[in-house]
Amino acid sequence: MMNFRTDLALEMRENQEGEIPGVEVTIEEDETQGITVTWVSIETAEGATTMQKPIGNYVTLEAPVMKENDPQIHEEIAKILAKKLGRLHKLEENSVILIVGLGNRNVTPDALGPQVCEKILVTRHLGDEVPHELKGKLRAVSALAPGVMGITGIETAEIIKGVSEKIKPDLIIAIDALAARKTSRINATIQISDAGVNPGAGLGNRRTPINRESMGVPVIALGVPTVVDAATLVNDTMEAMLTAMKDHAPQEEAFLNMLGGLQEEERYHLITEILSNGNMFVTPKDVDAVITRLSNIIANTLNISLHPGITVEDVNRYL
Repeated sequence: MMNFRTDLALEMRENQEGEIPGVEVTIEEDETQGITVTWVSIETAEGATTMQKPIGNYVTLEAPVMKENDPQIHEEIAKILAKKLGRLHKLEENSVILIVGLGNRNVTPDALGPQVCEKILVTRHLGDEVPHELKGKLRAVSALAPGVMGITGIETAEIIKGVSEKIKPDLIIAIDALAARKTSRINATIQISDAGVNPGAGLGNRRTPINRESMGVPVIALGVPTVVDAATLVNDTMEAMLTAMKDHAPQEEAFLNMLGGLQEEERYHLITEILSNGNMFVTPKDVDAVITRLSNIIANTLNISLHPGITVEDVNRYL
C-alpha cells in the first residue's frame, strides 16, 4: 500500500485492496448533473486502523462542474450537500451552532474556511431583532475564523474550546481546506464527516484534533481538497509518460521497462527525496476565483441547512 498524502477517506479506501472489515461503502450517482456521492462508513476500530481515519461517516460529493462559474449547478450542489449534512446530525429548533473557518486567510488555497465564515448568516446576536418574516426560521448560529498558530501563537483547538465553553453550542461545524491524492479531485470534491478534523493532517502538520472528544460536543468537518502533494503529481506524470513512451519508442523498451519496473511506492519515495523531502504542494493557477465560488457553495449549504425555512434567495437578501 502506497502511503500518499490525502485527507479524503474515499481515496484511502481506493488505496486498499479487497474488502475491509468494519468499513462500508455506498455510492449514489446523479448522471444528469454529473454528481457522485460516496458514503464511507468506518464502523470498527479495525476498520479505523486500516483506513488511518477515526470511526465515523465520511460523505464525499464529486462534481467536476463545481470548479466552473455556473451559479445554477452550484445551488443544486448546495441543496444536495444540505440534505447529506442533515443526515449526519439532527438539530432541534433551539439548537446553537458554532461554525469555525480553519486556515490562513492570507494564503489563497488555505483561505476556504475564513471566506466561508464571511458569508454565513450569523444570528446568535439578533435576539428579538429578527425580521418579522424570518420569525421561527432561524437558529442561533455563530461564526469564528481563529487563524493559524503561526500567526496567533495559539493552538487553534484551544481557541475553539475556549469559545465553545462560553457559548455552549450543540454542534460545531469546522470548515477546512484539504489535500487530495488525485488532481481530478482538486476543487471538485467536498467531504463531510461526523468524525471531526485534524487540521493540516494531509500536509503532514499534526495539530490537536477538533472532534467530540476534544471539544465536548459533536463536530462535523466539511472540507474541499485545494492542493495535491507535488511528489504525487510528479509520480502520476511519470507513470503516464512511461506508458506513452513505450507506445512511441519501442526501441528503448529495455530502458523504459527498467524505469517502469520500480514499484509505485519506491518511485514515490525517490521523487519525494528529490523534491526537497516532499515539502511541496501544488494548486491550480485559478485557485483564487475557485475558492470564492467554493466558499459560496459551502456557505449556502450551511445557511439553508441550519436555518429551517431559509432559501438561497433569503440568504442573498439578508446577508
